[in-house]
Amino acid sequence: MNTQTPPVAARHAGPNPGIVAIVFTVLFLAGLVPVTLLMGDTHFPSPLQPPDEIVVYFREHPTKVAICAFLQFGSAIPLGIYVATMTSRLRFLGVRAAGVDIALFGGLAASFMTLVSALLQWALSRPGIAADGTLVQALYFLTFATGGPGYSVPLGILFAGISVPALFFRLLPKWVVVLGLVLAGVGELSALSLVIPGALYLIPLTRFPGFIWLIAAGFKLPPRRDARSSSPAVAPWGSGFSAPSTRRLRA
Repeated sequence: MNTQTPPVAARHAGPNPGIVAIVFTVLFLAGLVPVTLLMGDTHFPSPLQPPDEIVVYFREHPTKVAICAFLQFGSAIPLGIYVATMTSRLRFLGVRAAGVDIALFGGLAASFMTLVSALLQWALSRPGIAADGTLVQALYFLTFATGGPGYSVPLGILFAGISVPALFFRLLPKWVVVLGLVLAGVGELSALSLVIPGALYLIPLTRFPGFIWLIAAGFKLPPRRDARSSSPAVAPWGSGFSAPSTRRLRA
């Protein structure tokens, strides 16, 4: 008589990436509240505004700028945790494709750029800095460069790095994969904002729908695999890829 107990499905050890993505989204959006029209009759300046208006804003609203910088600095931490968790889970599920490391690079770069942008913004709120108009403009455009295309371009790499393996290995719903690939393309095109002012809209077009994608992918990526699948299966589309059987995965 066989007394062996059936194998128990293994669960990935780590935080729930969907919840981590929500924390990131809430902190980042909360940071925008003080510098929007919700908290006054002025808002954080656009790179297209005249230099004098940019300087005046930072002279008159240092507290709002500091609060925004603090919350966005805080948001970079859960973003980094999310990236580490998602790439770790893909490896746990048996993905041995370059996309995992590409996603790790893009996600950590986006997190790092958020940190740098927030710290530059904090510097703009310090007493005496706004007295020097040239310094304000230099710090402001560095803030925009790192928090704008400096964030959206690597974020697009994160989307692609997760979506492509998820497409081949059927790890995410099709709508999540398609949205991720579309946002990845928009994110890469947002680099044009550095030379074409009219392309600035591509940055929020990557950022805000990106919150939805991060949350959806975090909740939908399976946390379990069959304990019997100790080695990944080789995918038929190339020796450089391997994937677990989708029948062995369960949400």
